[in-house]
Amino acid sequence: MTPLVSIIMPSYNAERYIAQSIESVLAQTYQNWELLITDDCSSDNSVNIIKSYCEQDDRINLLISTEHHGPGDTRNLSLNRAKGRFVAFLDNDDIWNPVKLEKQMALMIDNGYGFTYTGYELMNESGNPMNRIIRTAGILEVKQYLRNTIIGCSTVILNRDIVGDFQMFKNDTSDDMTLWLRLMHKGFKAYPLPEVLSKYRVRSNSASSNKFNAAKDVWRVYRECENLNLLQSSYNFVCYAFNAVKKRIF
Repeated sequence: MTPLVSIIMPSYNAERYIAQSIESVLAQTYQNWELLITDDCSSDNSVNIIKSYCEQDDRINLLISTEHHGPGDTRNLSLNRAKGRFVAFLDNDDIWNPVKLEKQMALMIDNGYGFTYTGYELMNESGNPMNRIIRTAGILEVKQYLRNTIIGCSTVILNRDIVGDFQMFKNDTSDDMTLWLRLMHKGFKAYPLPEVLSKYRVRSNSASSNKFNAAKDVWRVYRECENLNLLQSSYNFVCYAFNAVKKRIF
């Protein structure tokens, strides 16, 4: 029997997009999954949309938070309920290719990998392609990743039997980055599946769309989480900025 994959999805005011994200899970050719959605005090119709899917498929489970946490702690609430040894992440406005789980799980099982990621493409708020592809950058360890934060959260699958249990850090836009780094510091490499298997929605009002705040978060990771000195932080930040521009232009 194929292993269970626990899919972690935070939800916050995503009524325009979350149905598409859930539909992309339902369309997966790999069907042994559970979708754990935690709603972070949405003020729109997100909860009702999610509830309608829960009624259709008992693999979809909703937890409604009683206070606003932010994406990191919201993901942790779902992680605490996850039953699968494999954990995948999907944001509430991103979309998976139908063979995403099937191909990535095959890669991990065949090779005994604990941490994998894939390429992804950018789409606009309406879901139309922006003709920009973010490709994988090979096997990533701490030094390479600090210079090129290329791993998209919605592309990652982790095997908890290999990497152990984990939690997200509470950062504005870098809770995933700090987790990847913590795992890499433990000696786990991020192995690529060099195919474009996810779509990332670029939204004008999202936390990650504010490049200045996102850059501040990366700098904070360098200085406060990684404890890099000023010279090391500056070097890595220049590399990060160069790669951030390059991956969105070329």
